[in-house]
Amino acid sequence: MVFETRKSAESGTTWLALAITIGAWASAFPAIRAGLGGFGPLELGAARFAIAALPAALFLLITRPGLPRWGEAWRFVTGGLFFVCLYTILLNFGEQTVTAGPASFIINVNPIITALLAIALLGERFGLWSWAGTLLSFLGIGLIALGEGSAMQFDWGALLILGAALCNSITTVVQKPLFKTHKPLTVSASNMVLGALFLAPALPNAWVQSASASSEALFAAIYLGVVPSLVAYGSWAIVLSRLPASRASNFMYCVPPVATLLGFLWLGEVPSVLGIAGGVLALGGVALVNLKRA
Repeated sequence: MVFETRKSAESGTTWLALAITIGAWASAFPAIRAGLGGFGPLELGAARFAIAALPAALFLLITRPGLPRWGEAWRFVTGGLFFVCLYTILLNFGEQTVTAGPASFIINVNPIITALLAIALLGERFGLWSWAGTLLSFLGIGLIALGEGSAMQFDWGALLILGAALCNSITTVVQKPLFKTHKPLTVSASNMVLGALFLAPALPNAWVQSASASSEALFAAIYLGVVPSLVAYGSWAIVLSRLPASRASNFMYCVPPVATLLGFLWLGEVPSVLGIAGGVLALGGVALVNLKRA
């Protein structure tokens, strides 16, 4: 009975962490566009993770986690370099030319790449129904993109966003083994501190740009640092520590439908019929992947 109660509590924590991650990352795309109105792509990334790194560093100083073994150190560096620094730079530059719909379509190649890497490198299993659900969700994201009326033009910006998706996938698979010996929040805090250090050369320019940035851009930078970074990177680490990498990544197909819902509730942006159909397909695909695991 005690075991069942503990298992139920752990499952509840996983679902809560998933909900936080999805909600926070769904709001990141419009926040990035708002931030780019006052900051350059590099400068916005530097400001965002400087804000996130301060409390993350304080957390590490207070908790004093054990240092990683020599064979693990490169996995931590990968998180800071790929998941924070390169992902942020590529996504910010990509969003200069790619609108939200195509951007969400391209970035959601990530679960497919992650599943392939997890099968090859982590020995995870991803059955026929899981692949069917993944492809269904990907189709749904495509309909959401088309429903926004944005031309699906794949220019250099699209390639940069595709690179960001690859960075995310690489980090997910590389850091998955860390959760056997390190706490999730330790991993996420280390990612933010290391990533902020990699982005630090652009921080002086970010400070200069902040003097002339609009209040909207300043708020966007602060929001990005606190919610999609500090909070969501931590909740994502909790999810990844509890679920297989391929399955955890698949839940990211929930982000575009939630972003569409947030746009309706906050901004009064009424989704198109294609957008609604795409959202239903995306969520249906996630349900299909997890149906046999309930």
